[in-house]
Amino acid sequence: MPSLYDMTVPIFLRALNNQTAILKKAEQHCADKGISPDTLMTWRLAEDMHPLPFQVQTISNSAKLAVVRVAGIENQPWDDNETTFAQLYERIDKTIAFLNTAKPEQFEGKETAEVVMK
Repeated sequence: MPSLYDMTVPIFLRALNNQTAILKKAEQHCADKGISPDTLMTWRLAEDMHPLPFQVQTISNSAKLAVVRVAGIENQPWDDNETTFAQLYERIDKTIAFLNTAKPEQFEGKETAEVVMK
């Protein structure tokens, strides 16, 4: 049976790397179609949805805070202020680096631990 670490950190890392690939395609689409990248940063898939930077920040925060809460790693609060592709890539890279500090042994025995969200 996979460990709690195996069911979280590698999956988060894969999702973040996939997010980078998707953003690169979006950035290339802007270049190919002559669309300002600033315009794409305001786009939404649905009217009641937050724009693209919020979506990337949420992916980052969800992965980071899951590891903080389960593994007991100290949180690193980050401002959610990215507005460009370069900043979003930097945010993803920073999240990946943070997740890579988590060790499998920090997840051992936490399968039934209560997670308190403040």
